[in-house]
Amino acid sequence: MSVSTKQKLKGFTDVEVELIEKAREAGQLAESELATSELNASVSQNFVNKLIEAGITRANLPKEYGGPQISLRGLGEIVRTIAYHNISAAWVGYFFPLHNSLPAHLPQEGRDEIINSGDLIVDVFAPIGQVTVVDGGIRLTGTYNYTSGVKFAKWIGLGAIAQLPESDRPEFIMGFMRKDEVQVNENWDTFGLRGSGSNQVVATDVFIPRSRVLRLEVANDTRRPPAGSNYDPDYSYYHVPFFSAFYLGFPNMALGGAKRLIDEYKKRTEARVRLHGENEKDSPRSQRILAHLMLEYKKANGLMEQYYDLLATYETEGPYEKGEFASIRAEIIKICQDIATTVMVSLGGASLTKNETIEVFVRDIIAVATHITSLYEDALYTYGRNLYGYQGIGWG
Repeated sequence: MSVSTKQKLKGFTDVEVELIEKAREAGQLAESELATSELNASVSQNFVNKLIEAGITRANLPKEYGGPQISLRGLGEIVRTIAYHNISAAWVGYFFPLHNSLPAHLPQEGRDEIINSGDLIVDVFAPIGQVTVVDGGIRLTGTYNYTSGVKFAKWIGLGAIAQLPESDRPEFIMGFMRKDEVQVNENWDTFGLRGSGSNQVVATDVFIPRSRVLRLEVANDTRRPPAGSNYDPDYSYYHVPFFSAFYLGFPNMALGGAKRLIDEYKKRTEARVRLHGENEKDSPRSQRILAHLMLEYKKANGLMEQYYDLLATYETEGPYEKGEFASIRAEIIKICQDIATTVMVSLGGASLTKNETIEVFVRDIIAVATHITSLYEDALYTYGRNLYGYQGIGWG
């Protein structure tokens, strides 16, 4: 490991540094398979196996299950590291450890059942399912799009609005079922993030026991596991607002991809000779562009650090408004989107080759910006309303 790399990873635990280095190896594998994953609309089983073997998919489980229980900042660095090589792979590499942490908010029986199975989890939060409350649980029916990485998972969590017996009103929930209980339709054919394999699932009157029903609003409001479930006060997803902590991977994907594009810009301008004979690295134009890109990246990186600080101090110095979290994420991603398009248009026609690094990374960063948790106008609207004392939209 180089001196500069060691300096960059200062502040992470030894376990986190090891996982970050394994994430780099996984990212390099995904980069070597980039064209294939674009064609197949999915990362490979080899890449997912690499995540599993490295322990990344179990990195954010409560330590009672034998995992390292890394920090939120550690997970963010893993995501950013993979994204430097392949943003679609980072999407999947983020969601598997993230989604595998969801059972920590379930009743103990369901938590043990899912985590001890050792299988991967995917989910769709959109509360579009129709729920019937029955003895011992619920029955859920619905068609859900954007189930990222579903090809490799055995468990699926699906969102819905339902009034449970213990609640006095309808609330936002997620029910977990086995993949063999739903139908998977391969319909993922998109502009960006093609390698995420975010296909459609259809649930038809699937029974879900109460032990596998996650009360999302309760988890967000209490920042604790359900009563009667094991509580580890050091667990990274307790003491923080659930949704704001859950969404931290998206800006890190954009940051990892933006840094790669800046490095590509520097490398390609150093080797570029214009038609009039000038070496592009000697041009004030490219020198100014590179300086601007680096300053914008540093600005976005600083905002990410503030985001981590807000999470870390939420219960001691907060609470903070959900709009502040949303707007910081959206601003980071917007900066990275601007970096991406500036790199593409500044490099000229050579950046347009299909399935080549520049073209894929630009598309993928734009696709990250389209995610519901990244929408710039929604985020600023919510933050602005919060600043005037009103409620905004979204969950954080």
